[in-house]
Amino acid sequence: MSLTNPYGDFEITEPQALRALAHPVRLAILDRLQRHGPATATGLSPHVGATPSVVSWHLRHLATFGLVTDWDGATSKRERWWQAAARGFRFTLPDDAEGQAAARQLRGEMFARTADAPQQWLLHDEPRLDAEWRGLAGVADTRFVATADELRELEDAIEQLLAPYVRRKDEQTPPAGAHLVRMLRYLLPEPGDDPATS
Repeated sequence: MSLTNPYGDFEITEPQALRALAHPVRLAILDRLQRHGPATATGLSPHVGATPSVVSWHLRHLATFGLVTDWDGATSKRERWWQAAARGFRFTLPDDAEGQAAARQLRGEMFARTADAPQQWLLHDEPRLDAEWRGLAGVADTRFVATADELRELEDAIEQLLAPYVRRKDEQTPPAGAHLVRMLRYLLPEPGDDPATS
C-alpha cells in the first residue's frame, strides 16, 4: 500500500481489502479513528453501532490489510489501542472482474454513508456557525464535457490545490480563525450521451 498521493491517503489496491472495507461498521470505525485519533474497541463502540467485542473483531480484520495499526502512545496496557494508518484512503477501479465488483461494493457503502451528510450538516452544524461561515458553505451540481484524460487531469489539479490544506494539521499550526471543512466531491461520468446534443 502506498502513501505517495498528494493527501497522504492510504491507497487500496487489493480486491480483498476493498471488500473488507465495504462494511458499514468497518467504514465507521476507520472514519472515527481518522477524525478523532486513537481509540480502544470499547471507546469506539458507542460511535459505530456495535459491541466492543464486534468492534474488536472488525479492527483486527482492518489490521490484516494495514488500514489500522496498534497505537503505542497509550499509558495503560490493559486495553488495546488502535489508530488509522493514514488520514484517509483511496482506491482505483481494478481491471479484473473480482476487483471491479469489490470496488463497486465499497463505492456503494461510501455513497450510502455520505448520503445523509449534507442534511445532518444543515440540521446540526449550520445553525452553530456565524454568518460568514454559513455564507461560505455551498453546493454545486455542474455538468461539463471532458475526455477521460481531461477528467484525470482535473482531479489531479484539484488534489494539488487542496493538498496543502489537507496536510496542514500535521505540518503546522492552523492560523487563527481556521475551521475544519469537509468537501464531498463526486465525479459521476454519464454514459453514452453525445455531448453535442445534451
